[in-house]
Amino acid sequence: MPKKRFVTLLAALLATSYLTQPASAAGFTATVEAENATLAGGAVVASDHSGYSGSGFVGGFTDGNKGAAAVTAAVSVPTAGSYDLSLRYANGTGSAKTLSLYRAGTKVQQLTLPASANWDSWSDVHTTLSLPTGSNQLSYRFDAADSGNVNLDKLTVTEAPAQAEGALEAESATLSGGAVVATDHPGYSGSGFVGGYTDANKGNAATTFSVSSTKAGNSTATLRYGNGTGVAMTLSLYANGTKVRQISLPATANWDTWGTAAEAVPVVAGTNTIAYRFDSADSGNVNLDNLTVAAPTDPPPSGGAALEGSFLSGGATVGTAIAGYAGTGYVTGFTATGSRAIRTVNVTATGNAATTLRYSNSTGSTKTLSVYANGVKAGQVSLPAASGWATVQQSLPLRAGLNLIGYQYDAGDSGNVALDDLAVPGSTDLATRGATVPYTEYEAENGSTNGVVIGPDRTYRSVASESSGRRAVRLDNAGKYTQFTLTKAANSIVVRYSIPDNAGGTGITAPLGVYVGGAKVKDLTLTSAYSWVYGNYPFPNDPGLGNGHRFYDEVRSTLPSYPAGTVIKLQNDTSTPITVDLIDTEVVAPAYPIPANSVDITSYGAVAGSGDDTAAFNSAISAAKSAGKTLWIPAGVFDLTARVNVDNVTIRGAGMWYSTIRGNAGRGGFFATGGNVQLADFYFAGDVRYRDPDGSVTTDAAMEGNFGTGSLIHNVWLEHSKVGLWANSGTNGLYVAGVRIRDMFADGVNLNTFSGDGSVVSNSRVDQSVFRNTGDDALAMWSFNSSVANCAFTFNTASLPALANTAAIYGGNGNRIEDNLFSDTVYTASGITISTWHSAQPFSGTTSVQRNTITRAGGFNTDWNSSQGGLWIYAEAREITTPVLIKDVDIIDSTYQGILMSWQKNVTNMTFDHVKVQNTGTYGIDLQVAGSATFNYVTVTGTPSGGLNNAFGFTLNRGPGNSGF
Repeated sequence: MPKKRFVTLLAALLATSYLTQPASAAGFTATVEAENATLAGGAVVASDHSGYSGSGFVGGFTDGNKGAAAVTAAVSVPTAGSYDLSLRYANGTGSAKTLSLYRAGTKVQQLTLPASANWDSWSDVHTTLSLPTGSNQLSYRFDAADSGNVNLDKLTVTEAPAQAEGALEAESATLSGGAVVATDHPGYSGSGFVGGYTDANKGNAATTFSVSSTKAGNSTATLRYGNGTGVAMTLSLYANGTKVRQISLPATANWDTWGTAAEAVPVVAGTNTIAYRFDSADSGNVNLDNLTVAAPTDPPPSGGAALEGSFLSGGATVGTAIAGYAGTGYVTGFTATGSRAIRTVNVTATGNAATTLRYSNSTGSTKTLSVYANGVKAGQVSLPAASGWATVQQSLPLRAGLNLIGYQYDAGDSGNVALDDLAVPGSTDLATRGATVPYTEYEAENGSTNGVVIGPDRTYRSVASESSGRRAVRLDNAGKYTQFTLTKAANSIVVRYSIPDNAGGTGITAPLGVYVGGAKVKDLTLTSAYSWVYGNYPFPNDPGLGNGHRFYDEVRSTLPSYPAGTVIKLQNDTSTPITVDLIDTEVVAPAYPIPANSVDITSYGAVAGSGDDTAAFNSAISAAKSAGKTLWIPAGVFDLTARVNVDNVTIRGAGMWYSTIRGNAGRGGFFATGGNVQLADFYFAGDVRYRDPDGSVTTDAAMEGNFGTGSLIHNVWLEHSKVGLWANSGTNGLYVAGVRIRDMFADGVNLNTFSGDGSVVSNSRVDQSVFRNTGDDALAMWSFNSSVANCAFTFNTASLPALANTAAIYGGNGNRIEDNLFSDTVYTASGITISTWHSAQPFSGTTSVQRNTITRAGGFNTDWNSSQGGLWIYAEAREITTPVLIKDVDIIDSTYQGILMSWQKNVTNMTFDHVKVQNTGTYGIDLQVAGSATFNYVTVTGTPSGGLNNAFGFTLNRGPGNSGF
């Protein structure tokens, strides 16, 4: 990971000599480069990340400067009015950060700076602010309540038109429930603003705007408001009569100061209503000035409000025939038992949520579907007949964090409805790329240490090369430590570490002390038993072969509850050298209770921590299947010495921090022999300590087999197995979500057709999951004997495979890799590979690779003496001639080429659209193949060997917007 510059604020932005100031506000623009401003509070000029404007950017703001660092700009404006303040920043932390905006020494509001793709990517945050004529002191400060840790590039101040296109004045909207027009606070646009959101009108006051849209999609509605209460207040946002969410309106400096709040809102083609209501659960007491609604954009395929982005199986499909839907379509096809739609939603707190479902039912009678919350049936939803689109509310029990909400046609349901949108109060946006996770990650090298920071280094078989960001901290002996400050509360810790192996390759142990406030909290027991392989592929566990690598493993533990701001120190108290790579912390919720209609495995002879429970598992699975009940795994550790067969059964535990199923001597796991399998809410701790040679079956996968139709795997943590999940031919409609797969000796997930019976793996998806330190591809689709079809890897985060790629598609029909974060491949590897290697079947349909970020990827194959790019198109056994779409992909800091296309077969029908290649080790684009491709808006920068190497006369059909090659 690039060195993180924790910028607290743009201190002292701008001297007037750096501004271009027109004589009037019309067309007014003032731009200030951060490095030309007066910096204070620890802010320093830096240039170690690319993409900035001017001669540098402002960095150097560590948490030690919290509450002090500030940037103040003297901006002179020609006339009083509303201005747009655009702050250009980078935030590679992976989560949103905050700063505070001040005018004339008075706080206007706290600003949220969403995460950018990485530290070399820049984003803009806009604030609309009323400024008086003449000089204005504008400051961005790292206040005590802010999280800081961003880089700042420049500030641009422009005139904000009083009536921009799409802007609607609140005083001209439809007012009800006591909302009234007022003029007693200056700075408003138009002829006034709307007040009356007082406690006396709670539950009634509303302002409803009429908005016309040329197409359906997701719009951004930006509300200009005043909130002089001193604390954040809330209103409820409605679109076309359906509640979208409760919104928070941070305090402005006073009642004469105006702020903005932008929210995503679904719109339909034609006339829409967007309303801000003071519902009974809101705090109100704000004023509304105007609303600006941007042109709608198509929503992403998952994570948005519209249900067409859900996981669909069993016949459920996306439709567009019924007019008035939001987004790009709706879900239809609920005509047979097993048809289902499952949507992911991120919720801030555990509790019952009053969800609102938008549906269409033109049958003339009430229809039903079954509703599931995190795989547990929560009842039926009745959908009365209605003309057009209607809504129904239902309370669902949800967890803090990622949830699965499912609608399914079960026996006893009548189906035959269409579902458009689901609104969940208290939900927050999912990550736009990569998995939405409950933990906060800290790189050891970014903390305070008296140890040795190693790296950055990508030399194969060096410890740094297998470290996150290619850097880590080595604690060579007793007294050496690394420490970090919690940015969020936590009661658990995961440490990624490396310690030496012993001469026999069987591993050693060592303690790592956890200290808070100078006192030891506990020792974490580290082991090298599950790391270290030797020699060349397939990397046996024989130290006599030399060339050791695969250095890392992880340890996890619960802790006392600590608030944000707590300093946690990891200290070596022995003579054994310990390398610490990264730390994850989170708040672990209480254990989940046993669901209704369950059987407890302890009733069938399983005893936590006492020995082999394999027979008890087999008996309990058989009983649960026969009775149609869930098999419950309570808190505790239960042991398997062989894999157990599962089909038509649900197995769930008290949570991945409570219920542990442990393998022994390399064996143990779940083998699917049929459909309707659900595995949820437990930790599988395998006991595989070496990599099997190809074809060997001396160790087990954590989960394997033919999962038939309608299976679901979610909220499980898999570790130390041969493979995490190996889904075989016959699997149709398997959904995997919210899974953590780490420290495997081979693949993380492989959807494959290896069985040879002619059946396929189809309509399956791995979503919102995290993969780290796999021993082969983190995510793979392998069409060996027949095609993997219509499968997808979406919204996942995968890093540090010790061998092979973070994601790969080997042949197949219509498969997708979309909206993921991939980083830090090590050996014979790319971030994404599209290939006919490994005896793969030909490609057919359209293969989609969209909206992915690939960072520090690529590798070298010592057997071939050749490198692989960050993105690799490899036509090995067969040509690649059916459509492959590479769109909206960022390829950053590749070890070798950014894009490599090879080798012996033709590659055609390939499209690169809006692809960024930035900073490579060799070429930007390396074409070692014959064929042709279309390139639109492909940009290549930072390539020491050149932007393009075209070795075989490959035809580049150049469209608009290309540069650098």
